[in-house]
Amino acid sequence: MSTQTKSLLVQGYEVVIGFETHAQLSTQSKIFSRAPTAFGAEPNTQACAVDLALPGTLPVMNKGAVERAIELGLAVGAHIAEQSIFARKNYFYPDLPKGYQISQFEIPVVQGGEVSFFVGDEKKTVRLVRAHLEEDAGKSLHEDFIGQSGIDLNRAGTPLLEIVTEPDMRSSDEAVAYAKELHKIVTWIGICDGNMQEGSFRCDANVSVRKPGAELGTRREIKNLNSFKFMQQAIDFEVRWQIEQIEDGYQIQQATVLFDPDTGETRAMRTKEDAADYRYFPDPDLPPLVIGRDWVARVQSEMTELPRVMAARFVANYGLPEYDATTLTQSKAMAAYFEASAKACGQAKLVSNWVMGEVSRRLNAGEAGIEQAPVSAAQLAAMIGRIADHTISNNAAKQVFDVLWTEGGEVDAIIETKGLKQMSDTGALEAIIDEVLAANPKNVEEYRAGNSKALNGLVGPIMKASKGKANPAQVNELLKKKLEG
Repeated sequence: MSTQTKSLLVQGYEVVIGFETHAQLSTQSKIFSRAPTAFGAEPNTQACAVDLALPGTLPVMNKGAVERAIELGLAVGAHIAEQSIFARKNYFYPDLPKGYQISQFEIPVVQGGEVSFFVGDEKKTVRLVRAHLEEDAGKSLHEDFIGQSGIDLNRAGTPLLEIVTEPDMRSSDEAVAYAKELHKIVTWIGICDGNMQEGSFRCDANVSVRKPGAELGTRREIKNLNSFKFMQQAIDFEVRWQIEQIEDGYQIQQATVLFDPDTGETRAMRTKEDAADYRYFPDPDLPPLVIGRDWVARVQSEMTELPRVMAARFVANYGLPEYDATTLTQSKAMAAYFEASAKACGQAKLVSNWVMGEVSRRLNAGEAGIEQAPVSAAQLAAMIGRIADHTISNNAAKQVFDVLWTEGGEVDAIIETKGLKQMSDTGALEAIIDEVLAANPKNVEEYRAGNSKALNGLVGPIMKASKGKANPAQVNELLKKKLEG
């Protein structure tokens, strides 16, 4: 939990957060027309007659969009409605050509489900209310330097899946962790490219505060959060602002707000509408969407292994803790890297420790993904194999890894060149131990008197005398044998 949110909870307020996420579906054409969805085209070059709502045009459902919605439902354990209905959501805005948006209201295609994730080492689960198909609106362009505005309808009709949660999150850390997990799911199964800068994955956070046990407070919706960093900053500011307002005797008014990264503050954009304000009614141009069980079964059979399923397999097959398995399945590439290395050396937990530790630390420092790691899964496996067979110590392995990362090479050759092999001659090691025991009679006396910590004062000099090449486990074993014999 962030420090800011912690301090707010200490003041006696509970933070309540729910999310609405718009995931742009990875179809080549729009949801109700054949116009393309590619990003970055010249304004109004990817809008056809249907998108422009010219008289006489009729929408035709994109089958690929439906199948991607089914995939999301299966991925989060939701119910896929056998029949769902499209509705007209009425509002007037310059970038909405029809004067309404085709969406789903009473009967969405995906119902229920949940998303689980870790915050630190604590597992959290957020319940989903629904995920419904809808079309995107266009975009208003404001050219301040010439004092004019224009409308770009390239995005009009782009297929979206709006994913709505229950208000289950209680901190900005939980909210960001949920958003990252959902982002992982939609990109993993390939229904969305997840590009937040291009608007393919847009999050709206509904934030309110209340005294613990009280009814839900009035929420304010922070729109279009396009980075996880800004998401946390926006929520933390909004929570602080709401508590200050309440403490000063004001009531929170339901509103839609925007976050300004330059000031780190939220500002009201408009009062928030309720469902009744949109005057939903079934779209007469679109028949009910019927999804047979055989269709769902076919989509499921063609899906890639889901991250939660893969994580469960890592626990069952490799004996990993659930936290490790969940962390390693944050991306397909990381999961593949781990599994290739674990299979090669047979030391799954050691591989997990290195991937989650030193490998991830260096990648994060260089802002790189696992795909850019200069140490291959095979090299990591070879190095871990040498730890497992006691050829090198953990400390020596860090030196080997550093060379692999910065220079490359072959593990055994690096060990040989650097002289990193552990001492395997028991006789030579016993001679060092005898010398250290003779030079440290006080530690020997204290250990034999029952002070087990005195052993540490003997291990250090032994390791130093062996120039770090002694096997620590072997040192402890021989040392105790001599002291207790």
